[in-house]
Amino acid sequence: MYVFETYLDLRQHAAHKLPNLPKTLEGVISQEKFEKSRAYSIDKSNFHFIHEFVTIVMDSAILLFGVLPWFWNKSGDILESNGLNAENEIYHTLAFLGGVMIWSQITDLPFSLYSTFVIEERHGFNKQTFWLFIRDMIKGMFLGVIIGPPIVAAIILIVQKGGPYLAIYLWGFMFVLSIVMMTIYPVLIAPLFNKFTPLPEGELRSKIETLASSLEFPLKKLFVVDGSTRSSHSNAYMYGFLKNKRIVLYDTLIQQCKNVEEVVAVIAHELGHWKLNHTMYSFIAVQVLTLLQFGGYTLVKNSKDLFLSFGFDTQPVLIGLILFQHTIIPIQHLVSFGLNLVSRAFEFQADAFAKQLGYAKPLRDGLVKLQEENLSAMNTDPWYSAYHYSHPPLVERLAAIDEADKKAD
Repeated sequence: MYVFETYLDLRQHAAHKLPNLPKTLEGVISQEKFEKSRAYSIDKSNFHFIHEFVTIVMDSAILLFGVLPWFWNKSGDILESNGLNAENEIYHTLAFLGGVMIWSQITDLPFSLYSTFVIEERHGFNKQTFWLFIRDMIKGMFLGVIIGPPIVAAIILIVQKGGPYLAIYLWGFMFVLSIVMMTIYPVLIAPLFNKFTPLPEGELRSKIETLASSLEFPLKKLFVVDGSTRSSHSNAYMYGFLKNKRIVLYDTLIQQCKNVEEVVAVIAHELGHWKLNHTMYSFIAVQVLTLLQFGGYTLVKNSKDLFLSFGFDTQPVLIGLILFQHTIIPIQHLVSFGLNLVSRAFEFQADAFAKQLGYAKPLRDGLVKLQEENLSAMNTDPWYSAYHYSHPPLVERLAAIDEADKKAD
């Protein structure tokens, strides 16, 4: 997978270096923005090559030298030295995961710091201070310590007691967990990192509420999030179940799209996903894939050969899940590729939906503005984008909007 994806990365790197805009974007994107976008994309690409190389070397070394089984045994020794029972699989697993979390933070920290405070800073995107960065990291670790143990304990108990219906029980647990997390994340967790305030009364709020009402979208709350405290990148999203929907706008989106109609067009696109049931279809697809994945795990969870091949002389539940994930990485990437194809089709449909509502021009202008302000890649390799992108490149989206115009004419 590393060799294949590096080949695609090289193709995309070559596309970043192209000196001219795609013909579709000539006269649409300024030369100044193109040069800035090109420099930003090349910087990120160079960094990506280094990060991926270091990652594959570390992962390969961990497998080759048996670091995982060594650390599993060492975590048991640490438990016993502190008067705890290493035979208790839940305690043992939590000690193991605690060490893995610390190791991951240590090894990933230099890359996160460089990405944030060198690359993003150099190109004018980073807005957070070093202490805000550290505070966010500590909050994330704290949440992991609070939320992780009950989930890990539940998974271990389900596997131990699940019997022939293990896959269904695991899927049911993860289904309920996903619903709970989607419910509490925007209310309890997201506010720990960002400030959410109601969108002030005015033309923008009025037009969004009118649009939502015309589509019978059950909008309950409309927020602005202070994304600008960390980055000048922009976005918008919606969340909620049944009759309790909320829309969140990044303050940077409002700042960048000074024309109210452009912001409303972006929201019309998002509402298109809801109206066309894209969110529901995606959720169902994820649930089916999760069930199939757990079904595959139940077939190999008692395989001594699987554990021995990775250096384990015991068969801990969570280790079995980790090893199973390692073995099906190629399949996961194929599935991800298929989901990306579906997602890209959904994006075209949502664009067409916004166009049918009369937002063709503001949507086009808004997409161009977001592309410019975020310095997104202007030239994309078709193989790379087909494999990695869940959203079509701007060139393809504009072409689809224009093509619809030509057909109408």
